[in-house]
Amino acid sequence: MSKARLIAAAVGAALGIGAGLAQAKDQLVVNSFGGGYEKKHRELVIEPFEKLHDVEVVMVTAYSADTLAQLRAQKENPKFDVVHLSGGLEATAAAEGLLAPIQPSELTHHAEMYPYAVRNIEKGEGPAYSAAVIGILYDTEKVSPAPTSWKDLARPEFAGHLVLTDISNNWGLLSFLMINKVAGGSLEDIAPGLAAVKQMLGGATVVAKSPEIQQAFAQSGAWIAPYAQDYAFTLTKAGLPVKFVQPEEGAAFSPITVNLVAGTKKRDLAVKFIDFSLRAEASAGWAESFRYSPTNRNAKLSAEAAAGVIGSEEAARTLVSFDPIAIGKSRSAWTDEWNRAIAK
Repeated sequence: MSKARLIAAAVGAALGIGAGLAQAKDQLVVNSFGGGYEKKHRELVIEPFEKLHDVEVVMVTAYSADTLAQLRAQKENPKFDVVHLSGGLEATAAAEGLLAPIQPSELTHHAEMYPYAVRNIEKGEGPAYSAAVIGILYDTEKVSPAPTSWKDLARPEFAGHLVLTDISNNWGLLSFLMINKVAGGSLEDIAPGLAAVKQMLGGATVVAKSPEIQQAFAQSGAWIAPYAQDYAFTLTKAGLPVKFVQPEEGAAFSPITVNLVAGTKKRDLAVKFIDFSLRAEASAGWAESFRYSPTNRNAKLSAEAAAGVIGSEEAARTLVSFDPIAIGKSRSAWTDEWNRAIAK
């Protein structure tokens, strides 16, 4: 059975089970991303929302790509009321009419949000309740002075100690697009970025997945890597002396969004859930637990968490976004060019 059918069956089963329970309670069907993330999601948002509104939130484990496939399959009769998406897929879903617009006046927390987190809600892209930020990770015991620029990845002393992530990985792609941007390229022209990467390849390690980065820092002499800020936290929890830095040219960000499904019959309740997800307390919780950068400017963080995320007005203004629709159209061709470049 395909992933799409499995998820459809899970949604149907969840709805069927829920229907046989407390009939007086309204229900809302949402997705989450499983594992420890889903556990924290229940703690920060799901369970407090259920108690506040005396409703039942039916949660289905489904990652972003699978959720998008379900939205497409269920367009005429959606089973989800709210979906959480990452990797820019909210833009694709909104462009296909699978998500519904939200007016700023419908969100009581709208004024508390950084502008980038709510900029396209009237187009159907849901607000970002947290964000993954892509900059530079480095070993504090081996790298001095600390890197300050994307260009520092090419410093001669890093030859043999640099880790690059394949652009099949979303964070690898965003890292490359920042390298390309700083080198003078654009989404229409990635040649400058490919030329920059070729200069860095001497002795560099190219990996595809996050665990390979940890292995490289722990066992293979890696000192520096462009990657996600939250993964620096993963490495420090593993006992590695790794720190994240936001380069002076800015850091790429990937929003994690909470979206209103077009055609839901629970619109009012769904909007309340979305608004509840934007609370400063929830934003702080994601930062404390996973080092995702808060999108609510009122989030109160511990000193340790504040040092590990992008959480100031000034820093947030330097976050760089790339058009996910344009990325989707070009990614296959870029991958071919990237593969040719790193094979030489």
